[in-house]
Parts: sequence; C-alpha cells; structure tokens
Amino acid sequence: MTNVLTELSDALAAAADRAGQSTVMVNARRRMPATGIAFATDLILTADHVLERDEDIRVTLFDGTELGASIAGRDPGSDLAVLRLERAAAQAAEASSAPARIGQFALVLGRPSSEGLEASFGIVSAVSGPVRTPHGGMLERYLRTDAISYPGFSGGPTVAADGSILGLNTSGFSRGSSITIPVEFAWKTAEALAAHGHIRRGYLGIRSQPVEVAEEQQKSLGHEQTTALLIVGVEKDSPASKGGLMAGDILVGVNGTLIHDHDELFAQLTGDIVGKPMPLEILRGGAATTVNVVLGER
Repeated sequence: MTNVLTELSDALAAAADRAGQSTVMVNARRRMPATGIAFATDLILTADHVLERDEDIRVTLFDGTELGASIAGRDPGSDLAVLRLERAAAQAAEASSAPARIGQFALVLGRPSSEGLEASFGIVSAVSGPVRTPHGGMLERYLRTDAISYPGFSGGPTVAADGSILGLNTSGFSRGSSITIPVEFAWKTAEALAAHGHIRRGYLGIRSQPVEVAEEQQKSLGHEQTTALLIVGVEKDSPASKGGLMAGDILVGVNGTLIHDHDELFAQLTGDIVGKPMPLEILRGGAATTVNVVLGER
C-alpha cells in the first residue's frame, strides 16, 4: 500500500529543493546574512531592511557560487529591494499561478549561512489587507503562516507544495513576527525597482478626516455609502488645488472606487496613474459631482 505520509514528505522535500535553487544568501550587514530570491538570472529580490550597506554586497547562489552585487533599487515602504548581480548566473524562481489560500501547506525557506538551505513547514493561516506599513507604503494584501521564520530568513520565499513561490517572507514590519508579501505584489514591485530604482507613489495634496454620509447625501450619490472623507485642507499649488478641490468637499470615490477611509484613498494613489487625469467623485453643497485631477508624484 502507498504510504501517504511518505508521499507527502517526499513532495515537500522536492518543493524545497526546487525553490531552493532560486534561494540565495545575501550578505549586506554586519551580523548574520539574510536571504534573497532570484527574480531573474541577474536580479535578486530581498527585504530592504537587511541591506545595511550599499557597497561590498555579496550573494551566494545555491551551488556555492559567490558573486558581487549592487543595489538596483529599494523601497523602504514595502520593505523590498532588488540587487543586480555582477553577471547573470542565478536560476530564476517561478511564481505561483494561483493566489495563496488559507489552510494550504507552505514552506518558508532561508539561506542564512554557507551551511546551505533551511526550511520551516506550516500552513497559510491568514490572508489580510490592505495595511499601511511603518515607512509610508501600502500592502494591498499580505499572508501569515504558522511556519517559523528563523533568524536570517527575511528576504526568502514562502513556497507552495509544488515548489512555486507564494511570496517573500519578511520580519521588517514588526519585531518578533513575520509576514509574507504576496508574489504578485513582490514581483510587480521588483520590476519597477529594477527599471526605475524607486517606486512612484501618487500625491494629491489634501488633508482629510472620515465623516458619516447622511441619508440625503447618499440619495444624491445614488448608492449606499455610510462613510467618506471630508476635505479639511488643500495644499497650495497641489494637484488637488489645480484640479479644483476645496475644503468642505466630501471625497466619496476615486476612479470609480468608493472611498470610505484614508487607507482606501492611499491604496488608489498608485504610481501607475501619476501624471494622468483621475476622476474624483465628491459631494459639494450636498450635490454629487466629479472633478478631474492630474495626480502628482510624492
């Protein structure tokens, strides 16, 4: 009879081996090294907080090859950074084609020393978000696992049972606990960092506070929405000022997305729409109207 536990054990070991070939050691701080993921043959994605120096960065590949690397881009807001290897020699990781699901098996991998790959096993215990990060970024989604993230695991992958990458593991947002940045967000950020060196974030130029939307105001909007943002100040010469926003306006939507609080507004101010007209739905004097604002860059 087939031993199901043996098959499961073999499958997890194979997954670790597969993802481990794209898991590298990153030596860029005084204490123990950290981990990184080969995003491409010449690019390494890692956690920004593990890069304590800009020069003399060394990356060790799965086969023991040690290469010099330089910082191609970094973003403290998302705790992500991209290193460019001195030559293309890494084996690029494969991203999972399906989003992580609560309860699925997950391996957390690290290569924190020259002794080789290390692994921890658990399940995806939570899928949450959006959340604002301590350095002004916004994660639309993040994962938690009950796998142990050992010292030096930051920057390494969280891996599905087939060996594909679910995301990047980091302890940079809170002491004593780790989260996983989903691979779709991590890969997109890595592409932007490799191309531009930084992440573009939108700038509107308003001060606001949450308010309740009265029933009569909801009738004017034509939909149910109990909270929105009251604009209490508009910065001089800001995109908001140039677009015609005024103190007293109530911001209820951005580009067709309802805005209930500051985090939802922040999530809409992405670099993708910097420099482009963006329709803002507002209540002004109790009447619903739309103004177009060209978003600036923060």
